[in-house]
Amino acid sequence: MHEEFLQHAIDLAVNNAITGLGGPYGAVVVKDDQVIAASANGVTRTLDPTAHAEIMAIRMACKRLNDFQLRGCILYTSCEPCPMCLGAIYWARMERVYFGCTRYEAAAANFDDSFIYDEIAVPPSERSIAMLHLNLPNARQPFDIWMENSLKMPY
Repeated sequence: MHEEFLQHAIDLAVNNAITGLGGPYGAVVVKDDQVIAASANGVTRTLDPTAHAEIMAIRMACKRLNDFQLRGCILYTSCEPCPMCLGAIYWARMERVYFGCTRYEAAAANFDDSFIYDEIAVPPSERSIAMLHLNLPNARQPFDIWMENSLKMPY
């Protein structure tokens, strides 16, 4: 079964590469051996840099399951997830990920995310896009309110 679901993701990627409608990536979310969501990369088609195949499939699966968590779901993706998609996979609490190509194979095709992996370890103010901390007196207020709110839905 795993090979069939991964092949579905690869087929989405191949079709996207042929038609030029987006990047050469595809992803499928499966729960209980059923496809819940499937998507190809839509970055250029939607003009959205976050529209990676994995992100799009996760969004679709969450809507379909009416839940912001995808516990018990498996992601099949044509390529090892980038740092953004990796974060989304963890936030969605997916059970497992199967992928086709590695990030090194993606880099050989000019999709190199290694600089992002490297930037994570760099102090924020020293990153290639500087991230500067401004210490406003009420900056923690959203967190303080959140911690006291009995109506919050923890995630």
